[in-house]
Amino acid sequence: MDSSYSVKVDDNVGFAFSREQIAALDLIKTGKTTFHLLQEGQSYHVEILESDFNAGRYTISVNGSEYLASIHTPLDELILKMGFAVNGAKNIDSISAPMPGLILDILVKEGQEVDEEDQLLVLEAMKMENIITSPRKGVIKQVAVKQGDTVDKKQLLIAFEQ
Repeated sequence: MDSSYSVKVDDNVGFAFSREQIAALDLIKTGKTTFHLLQEGQSYHVEILESDFNAGRYTISVNGSEYLASIHTPLDELILKMGFAVNGAKNIDSISAPMPGLILDILVKEGQEVDEEDQLLVLEAMKMENIITSPRKGVIKQVAVKQGDTVDKKQLLIAFEQ
């Protein structure tokens, strides 16, 4: 696997950095989200204003100018080269039980439109209540369980319309 990181700034300027180049940076952490970078005799004050680690997107300030940076790791690049979707959960058509348990509450009904992160049902497992949320926007095609049902791991809970 290639060990370079690709960085895109403001969705138009692209860079590639190897692990060695990153390790060789003259970068000092000066605060919780602030850094001082010395590059080719030039001093830069860098601050991370916002971060979404899972999406690899960061809003940074460099000497007072704000930029949106997207960072792709070597694994992200491999996933893209293999043709897999980075956000594969957005294309799923059903939700299965992540573990055996008891259905305490069902918060949706068939035909209902839901948004990503909407609460769908409550599953009690190992004496804990787990709220199952929607991984995508869609319409509920089928609710395959009823309140009070015991379910096995990987049992179908909810199906989405395509």
